[in-house]
Amino acid sequence: MSLTMTKAEREAFLADVHIGVISLAEAGRGPLTVPIWYGYEPGGELWFVTDGNSRKGCLLYEVQRVSVCVQAEKPPYKYVSVEGPITSISPTDLERDLRPLARRYLGSELGDRYIRATGGAETRVNSIVVRVRPERWLTTDYGKRSSMGVGG
Repeated sequence: MSLTMTKAEREAFLADVHIGVISLAEAGRGPLTVPIWYGYEPGGELWFVTDGNSRKGCLLYEVQRVSVCVQAEKPPYKYVSVEGPITSISPTDLERDLRPLARRYLGSELGDRYIRATGGAETRVNSIVVRVRPERWLTTDYGKRSSMGVGG
């Protein structure tokens, strides 16, 4: 049996809460690789929020494609890496983008507290939401080894 995830497995894993690591090509340097909070629903686009004036934000306006990798931190190890085109970059909205992302990672109460503590939308005048269409997938689920009789 292959360690590669099925379409349903990889989409469900990506939809779970993980810290993503995004890689962006940068001329004259290695790629910029940084952690992100992201959102994803199976069959849809992956999205994340960042400061449009940050190094990452500026690069996003220059590049056409990005790679994002998410992984399980504990055994059985598994990961999903996606690569695809940026389909849109637009200003963030508090209720559509910022609050749902904070709640996804921190829960409802702490997510709302985080939004209040960081100034809500008023302090994020340069904040952008970036949407990416996953086109290429690379996956591995080492938990499938146990079903192959190799241990887990």
